[in-house]
Amino acid sequence: MENNLLLNALIYLAAAVITVPIARRLGLGAVLGYLAAGIAIGPFGFGLIREVEVILHFSEFGVVLLLFLIGLELDPKRLWSMRKPIFGWGSAQVGLVTVALCAVGVLTGIDWKIALIASLGLSLSSTAIVLATLDERNLMATPAGSASFSILLFQDIAAIPMIAIVPMLGVSAAADGVQSWLDALKVIGVVIALIVGGRYLVRPLLRAIAKTGMRELFTAFALLLVIGIGLLMQSVGVSMALGTFLAGVLLADSEYRHALESDLEPFKGLLLGLFFIAVGMSVDFGVLLAHPVLISAAVFAFLAIKIGMLYGMGKRFGIPRSQQLLFALLLSQGGEFAFVVFGAAATARVFTPEVASMLVLVVALSMLMTPLLLLLYDRLIAPRFQAATTRPDDALEEREGHVIIAGFGRFGQIVGRLLNANQVPLTVLDHDPDQIDLLRKFGFEVFYGDATRTDLLHAAGAARARALVVAIDDVEDSLALVDAVKQEFPDLPILARARNVTHYYDLMDRGVTMLERETFEGSLRLGRQVLQTLGYGAYQARQAAMKFRAHNIASVHAVYPYYKDQEQYVSMARQARDELAEMFARDIESMKGGRSGGWD
Repeated sequence: MENNLLLNALIYLAAAVITVPIARRLGLGAVLGYLAAGIAIGPFGFGLIREVEVILHFSEFGVVLLLFLIGLELDPKRLWSMRKPIFGWGSAQVGLVTVALCAVGVLTGIDWKIALIASLGLSLSSTAIVLATLDERNLMATPAGSASFSILLFQDIAAIPMIAIVPMLGVSAAADGVQSWLDALKVIGVVIALIVGGRYLVRPLLRAIAKTGMRELFTAFALLLVIGIGLLMQSVGVSMALGTFLAGVLLADSEYRHALESDLEPFKGLLLGLFFIAVGMSVDFGVLLAHPVLISAAVFAFLAIKIGMLYGMGKRFGIPRSQQLLFALLLSQGGEFAFVVFGAAATARVFTPEVASMLVLVVALSMLMTPLLLLLYDRLIAPRFQAATTRPDDALEEREGHVIIAGFGRFGQIVGRLLNANQVPLTVLDHDPDQIDLLRKFGFEVFYGDATRTDLLHAAGAARARALVVAIDDVEDSLALVDAVKQEFPDLPILARARNVTHYYDLMDRGVTMLERETFEGSLRLGRQVLQTLGYGAYQARQAAMKFRAHNIASVHAVYPYYKDQEQYVSMARQARDELAEMFARDIESMKGGRSGGWD
């Protein structure tokens, strides 16, 4: 048994390590790579793994962890602000898709009970696939991503009554009314216990464990918390994922949120990958080979109807036109809870085993189709929207003796306004069309274009410019611009904004010597004001700030040679911190007897 477990783990990991990088390199995405790995090692591939159902149930814990981590990002106030898209848009999506699919099923001669249960299950989407895709493509903050997330939350809630009504339509005895009320009270009681426990029990426990200083114990408790809540919610018939999501929301404003996220993130990724592998293994190609035309037609009709309905709803939900089809494709597949609904229908004898197998296959194939449909969208549809909205680079006049500012956000604007007030000729480059149009209304001469492109830098007169100010927000773009300028215009002086110390060191690696950390000076000035508010004299506050400034700058440069050696870097940083503490201790000792001095 132990050897079998290790062998299975070896097969999963090897399949993932081989297929996922290949899929990513081909532009197919990680999800499709995992699905392909599952097909390859499953019963209808090389037959290396047979226990598909067991693995599928275990790997669903990856979805549970995913929902818990998402819950940590949403405090209750933010969740309440999303009530309209969750319950309004979510109920509209589930209801309208169910009606459309059921109507088509009844019109084709399918019994209404079978059509209704099948439509309810197929109206749900895959939480794992959609959220993994949103995360991989960085779409969560977009209108399409936000709407998809809200609808998925409602679907997880809706799955509970769906599973509950299945026995009522079957030939097996339905639960009596008293038992139904008892089950409902159990759910309410568990949710109340979860809310109270999350507020008054879990946080003190986390605080006590954190005080031990044992990172592994904190990780163990985090896993215990998620598993325990998931099993508790499952015991009363509630989705594990929904229960742990609620627990995550309750801990979203706690001081341990980030520690929980960092400890659970690796487990989430591994288990989600295992879930996708299990879905790939569950594709029953025997049923597909027995009914190829019927299954193919069912998958095509299902996707066509669901995508069409979602596309129409996207317009009503106010999703931008360029993202409406993307929204529809993201939610087009069947979901994990469809397997549960269809399993319950087979148990209640609403479905025959053959019908249940065919519907499970339709859901699994629709999951396989989603990455492919998104790939086609990226290749064929997205470029058209991009071409329609992309603004061509502005024409630049030949200039010389000017200063080029790359990036005209909050940082670049202050530099530009100062230079402009002193009649220094400027050429400003930025890639935000709306920002450029707004600034031009106020009289700024700003040009649209990607400053990292050498042809645009030539057009901007970089060869004849007096200096380049790098004020780009994105760190990678900032470094790419410095690399391009160093290669094409080695004599052009570069003055750069550093987002943080790591960025500062990266710029130093490239030979940039005139650097400014964007929040450093402002933080020092505010610190001076805090000292004065606390009763320190203006001179004393200034001296303390300037001494800290000098020490900090010296420390940053002293640590620089070692920053790529993590152990040495930490040691040097601690030494600099201790030196600063000793320096301030001497100052306090020397100034005993009064805080005021100079200027007061």
